[in-house]
Amino acid sequence: MIDVVKKRYTNGLIPVMMEWNTMVAQPGSVISVGALGDSYYEYLLKQWLLSGKKDDQMRDMYVTAVAGIQAQLVGYSYQSNYAFIGKLLVTGELDPAMEHLTCFVPGMLALGYLHGMPTSHLDLAKELTETCVQMYLHSASHLSPEITQFVTEVDPEGIQETYPELFTFPSQDYNILRPETVESLMILYRVTGDEVYRDHGRMIMEAFEEHSKVPAGGYRGTIDVWSGTPTTKQGGMESFFIAETLKYLFLLFSDDEVLPLDEIVFNTEAHPFPLWQ
Repeated sequence: MIDVVKKRYTNGLIPVMMEWNTMVAQPGSVISVGALGDSYYEYLLKQWLLSGKKDDQMRDMYVTAVAGIQAQLVGYSYQSNYAFIGKLLVTGELDPAMEHLTCFVPGMLALGYLHGMPTSHLDLAKELTETCVQMYLHSASHLSPEITQFVTEVDPEGIQETYPELFTFPSQDYNILRPETVESLMILYRVTGDEVYRDHGRMIMEAFEEHSKVPAGGYRGTIDVWSGTPTTKQGGMESFFIAETLKYLFLLFSDDEVLPLDEIVFNTEAHPFPLWQ
């Protein structure tokens, strides 16, 4: 299967929906590192690391995929030049919207840099982390919406005049305590030592405390986080809030020797595995 993917998708980017036996994209399938596509790219890097950096095929596929992301999925907002990762549509156009799920990418890039990937990967990681933080800071509640829209240079003048540089649609205006941004903040802090990443993590946790905590002591998702009156919505607390979000916040403020990134690798659900020697 790997050989088919490498031969058919030479830029390293694969559609999120493919026929299982031919690896041909299903009609209308997009290319995304968000929902349905995220784990593929993350595990290219992490399989290489878990092999003790001996699986050259995984390393090469990861490097190719990052180059494809840089070339085809990265866009910039038209005023502040915020970097974002959008979806590549079947028309070849980039949908200028970034899912919160995609905010794992800067952490992935920084982790790769820690293990020998080029400086350009860390540079992009810093840019994308800043954008993920801005998705919180631009929100009235300091909670990021599920998806943030970006206005770009290529957008018609009418769009630029109608919408702010960053905005969200009502159907996307909710936060369910996702871990991706704090995951990246933790990794960026450990790689760079820059205290700004701890400051951002503290801001996010304070927003959870203010808007997402319920009287019983737990936390749950919040609606109308961008510009309305934030309200905790009905439903339970997502398991990933404890398993991932709080774990990464704990590690962000822990010593680097606690689960050190040069000795372990986290899977997509934040379970640590030792690197093979």
